[in-house]
Amino acid sequence: MAELPLIHRARVHADRICIRAGGTTFAYDELLSASARVASALLGDRRDLEERRVGFLVPPGFEHVAVQWGIWRAGGVAVPLAPSHPKRELRHTMRDAGASVVVVHPGYADAGQVLADGADGRLLPTPDALATEPGALPEVDETRRAMIVYTSGTTGNPKGVVTTHASLEAQVTSLITAWEWTADDRVLLALPLHHIHGIVNVLTCALWSGARCDILARFDAQVVWDRITSGALTLFMAVPTIYRKLIAAWDAASTDRQPAMSAACRGLRLMVSGSAALPVSVFERWRDITGHALLERYGMTEIGMGLSAPLHGERVPGSVGTPLPGVEARLVDGDGVAVTPGRPGEIEIRGPGVFLEYWGRPEETAGAFHDGWFRTGDIGVLDHGRYRIVGRQSVDIINTGGFNVSALEIEEVLRMHPAIDECAVVGVPDSDLGERVCAAVELRPGHRLTLEGLRVWAKQHLAVYKIPRELCPTVLPRNAMGKIMKRSISPMFGPGDDDGDVDS
Repeated sequence: MAELPLIHRARVHADRICIRAGGTTFAYDELLSASARVASALLGDRRDLEERRVGFLVPPGFEHVAVQWGIWRAGGVAVPLAPSHPKRELRHTMRDAGASVVVVHPGYADAGQVLADGADGRLLPTPDALATEPGALPEVDETRRAMIVYTSGTTGNPKGVVTTHASLEAQVTSLITAWEWTADDRVLLALPLHHIHGIVNVLTCALWSGARCDILARFDAQVVWDRITSGALTLFMAVPTIYRKLIAAWDAASTDRQPAMSAACRGLRLMVSGSAALPVSVFERWRDITGHALLERYGMTEIGMGLSAPLHGERVPGSVGTPLPGVEARLVDGDGVAVTPGRPGEIEIRGPGVFLEYWGRPEETAGAFHDGWFRTGDIGVLDHGRYRIVGRQSVDIINTGGFNVSALEIEEVLRMHPAIDECAVVGVPDSDLGERVCAAVELRPGHRLTLEGLRVWAKQHLAVYKIPRELCPTVLPRNAMGKIMKRSISPMFGPGDDDGDVDS
C-alpha cells in the first residue's frame, strides 16, 4: 500500500526515539501504532475520510502528534485548535472549516462538547481514539488537502489557510536542505502547535529527518535553560519574545551558573529566530551571551518559510537572507512591476510550498495571487543581495509576539462591550513584541472603562495575545468622509516596556 512519505520515513526510523514529552520518550514505531489506532477510530465504517475536516484540541505532546498523523492517515484534513483560545474563536474555526469531528483531550472535555454541539459534529475523546483496534487504512495521495491553519487577515475573523501534503513536503524538505537536518538532531519545541512555526519548522522537520523532538507543555524560561544546559539539544528555534525572556533569565542567574549556560548554548549547532522582527539589540545581546548569531528567516502561514539567512556564512542583523531552496522571491511596486535593488517593494513568493487556497474564500484566494506569485503584503528591500523586511502594507495587520493579528477582528469584539461606542485598534512599535495591541475608544455617554476592566472582559472573547495592552478613551480622529484615520492614532500611545507573555 502506498503511504505518505512522512509515514514511510518514520518506518525507516522505527526504533529511534521521535518524541520526548512529560518525562517519557516514544519511538517512531510507537507513533506509527498510535496514529494508526486514531485513524481507525476516525474512519469507523468508512474506508476513507475523503478530506473531511477534523478539529483537534489536544495539548502539546505525543498524543497531539499521534492525532495529527492519524487524521492524515485516515485521509482527513487536520484543523489544529489552540487550547489557549476562548470558545468563541474555537467555534468560529470549527464552523468555518465545516469540521465533522473534533478529537479532544479529557482535560478539554467541556470545551470539546461545546465545539461538537456548535459545529454539529462528532466528539471523539483521545483515550477512545487511542484504544481503537487498528484496521485497514486508505491510500492518501500527496495532492490531497492535509491541513487548515487559521490566521488573521484584513477581513476580520481568522481565515483558514489550506496546505496539501505535497506543499507541506516542499516546505519541510526546503528547510531540511537549507539547515542540514539529520537523524542525529535533537530539537526543543516550546512553541504553540496551532502555528506554522511550531508545526512545520520544528516538529515536522524533526520527524521527517528521523530526529528527536522534545516537546514542552508550555514555554518556561527556566525549563528551557535546564534543557539547554543538559547538553541534549543540537537545535533551538523560537520567537524574539522568547529570546528576550531567556536573556532576562540568564541575567537573573548566579554568576556561577551563567558560564555553564553560555557554554551549553555553544554546544548547539543552530539557533533560529522568526515569526517577528528580531531587534538588533536582542541579536547582539544573544551573541554576547552565547556566541550564537541567531539565524533569522522569513515566512508566513501561506508559504511556510520563504527566505533565510545562511546556515554557513555571515548573518547580518535585520536581514532575513535569501530565498530558500525551491523558493522564488521578488519585490514589486503597486503596479506589480519589479523594483530596483535598494528600493522598497511588496514581497511576492512563488514555489511548491505555497498554500492551495483560503478555505471557502475563492475571491480572497484569487486576490492573494498576482500572475502566479503570492502577494505577502510585507514590504521589503533588497540590500547587498539580502532581503530586509521594512513593514506591512496594511495598518490592520499587527504582528505581536510572532502572531499576525487582525485589528478588524479585535474591533468587532470590542464593539460588543457595553461601554464602547466606537473603537480603533492599532499596532504600536514595541521593543519586546515587535508591535503591541492598543485600542483607542469612544465611550457611550455615562460610561467609564479601565484597561484592567477591558482586559478581564476581553479574555472571554479573544486569545490572550489579541487583548489590548493599552487603552485610550478619546474622540477618534476622522477625515471629511467620517473614516477613522488610524495613522493618527498610533502617536496616542508611547513607548512600551510590557514583558509580553508568550501564548502557548
